[in-house]
Amino acid sequence: MRSQKLIPALALAAGLAVPAVLATAPPAGATARATNCSVEFYDLDASAVDEVDGKDELRLEVGSRLFPNSWVNMRAGDDADPVDFDYASVNLSSSSSLAFNLREVQPPIVKAGYNLGTIIVYGSDCSGLSTGQSLIVGGIVSGTHDSYYEYNLRFRMTGL
Repeated sequence: MRSQKLIPALALAAGLAVPAVLATAPPAGATARATNCSVEFYDLDASAVDEVDGKDELRLEVGSRLFPNSWVNMRAGDDADPVDFDYASVNLSSSSSLAFNLREVQPPIVKAGYNLGTIIVYGSDCSGLSTGQSLIVGGIVSGTHDSYYEYNLRFRMTGL
């Protein structure tokens, strides 16, 4: 009679122990989910520029910082890469967001200039990434100031 009660008790104990071990052991090749991410300027393509002289002088405002220290000359059809904007990057938590403002400046006085448009990067986009995994985000900034302008602005988010 005792063996009949002992067998279900052992089976129950074994059943509870195995799932606990499986839950703590990650599958082979799996990486941890990101809780934060690095957001880096990735690319800027000019379809049309704002100034009637056919050339914009651009800076990227991130928080209170401006990139680069001078400006980037852009004409319609031009492409700017991370080196052009001094490898602008920030770390972002998965519960926050950050505005990236594309600004037109008037050399030789290089201040913040006129805001051509804003791309907001959401930290929640990195919550689905694994550590080290990347995602490209961004969008089109367009409007009319001196004349019609259109830029495709993109950023790389990497899980940390």
